[in-house]
Amino acid sequence: MSRSTSYDVVVVGAGNAALCAAIAAKEGGANVLVLEKGPVEKRGGNSFFTDGAIRVAYEDLQSIRQVVTDLTDEQAEHIVMPEYKESDYYEDLMRVTAGKSDPSLAKQLVSKSYETLVWMKDQGITFELNYDNQSFEQEGKRHFWGGLPVKTVDKGVGLMKQLFDRVNKLGIDIWYSSRAVKLVTENEGVTGIVVEKENGAVTVNAHSVILACGGFEANKEMRSEFIGEEWEAAIVRGTEFNTGDGISMALAVGAQKYGQWSGCHSIGTDYNAPKVGDFTKPGDIFKKHSYPYSVMINKDGHRFVDEGADFRNYTYAKYGREILKQPDHIAYQIYDAQVRHMLRKEYDLEEATCYQANTLGELVNLLPDVNKEQFLKTIEEYNAAVQEGDYNPTEKDGKGTNGLALPKSNWALRIEKGPFYAFPVTCGITFSFGGLLVNKEGQVLDKEQQPIRGLFAAGEMVGGIFYENYPGGSGLMSGAVYGKLAGTSAVQFASMNGAETAAN
Repeated sequence: MSRSTSYDVVVVGAGNAALCAAIAAKEGGANVLVLEKGPVEKRGGNSFFTDGAIRVAYEDLQSIRQVVTDLTDEQAEHIVMPEYKESDYYEDLMRVTAGKSDPSLAKQLVSKSYETLVWMKDQGITFELNYDNQSFEQEGKRHFWGGLPVKTVDKGVGLMKQLFDRVNKLGIDIWYSSRAVKLVTENEGVTGIVVEKENGAVTVNAHSVILACGGFEANKEMRSEFIGEEWEAAIVRGTEFNTGDGISMALAVGAQKYGQWSGCHSIGTDYNAPKVGDFTKPGDIFKKHSYPYSVMINKDGHRFVDEGADFRNYTYAKYGREILKQPDHIAYQIYDAQVRHMLRKEYDLEEATCYQANTLGELVNLLPDVNKEQFLKTIEEYNAAVQEGDYNPTEKDGKGTNGLALPKSNWALRIEKGPFYAFPVTCGITFSFGGLLVNKEGQVLDKEQQPIRGLFAAGEMVGGIFYENYPGGSGLMSGAVYGKLAGTSAVQFASMNGAETAAN
């Protein structure tokens, strides 16, 4: 292979954001190269491991039917779909981030969400209704809730397969096992990138480079430095290749850090989940997200979060770090027979770790290294504090506890009907919140907040959107929105720059 080659636009990464960027650039007439650090059998980034839920602002069911195109009129008649306007999306994003999300970036994400979803559909991505986790049946009708009614068919696996199919159909080149290591600059602009391949380094000259290769969540040293030493113990839920390469390259050419570098998206995941994402077991199969129906207790026998503070969509991305803080980074979700049938599908998989017993005393004896006396006392005190009222898991029912230092605000049932179940969970990190300062068109900005010529970013690398927490499904949407924007901006810059070069 030649030691150098040229493309109009180079995209670093091959997840959802990267491929949306590549497709948008190709649509604009650019000659595009995609760089994937991993081998072909491990392609797709974190997007490969998602459950495919994608948060979008929409008007009504008819808006959804423009995307979920196989929904029949008869099916539609039995669906109740509350509106989820741009204002609702924006308010949810601001609420869960305590108002810290960058307003310009947040508004761009929200306002472009629906048109981007339609664009993805036009690229061949198929969507379906998120029946399992975002709806319930009542009086013969399916009621949706929570602002997350749409998901990709066959989860993240299906999303990435269809994106790669589209990339291949468009004739976009992909280099696998190719790690981008350095941006090439000239006259204060980016003019290419150095790539390490199996047979040596190659310089790829380009008018534009789009960085969309994830955060630093799979880099143990960077996790420890920026998020905290305890994060060395976190399981990496997604790809092992998101080690902060793109961020480091951008900072080396003057990009500005932005966002919550001390924060990340993390969840409660099966204690025995793989230490990094297993591409042979794709999808989000190890998560444990029915905790609002549980009490969560640590090894010392104490509860440590309000399990029913809000719907799962708005608490799961911050409760992972609360589990990480517990002794030996473990907690137990406790359920009884009253709610066991309501748990999400991941609890029934053969990969799920579960302890089961007919009495609470028998159950606690099965749990290793647990303070059994305090464990049982905590459940006894919780049961005594549960208030009367109607239990309704489809809304925040206000059925909580009274008199506990740490309440359970909704969905509080006494744990009293056997058999009883304990699911051990630990913390799994999904992606780091700290990234680069990027404007709403995807341009990377320097320390004077001026665009670095020829450099763009998308996906997890965009800092400033998520702080402390995260509304479920926003990651895929943000990746698609800013991927498409970066691809469009990059090809416009490449066309302009190419014309300038020809004129000179």
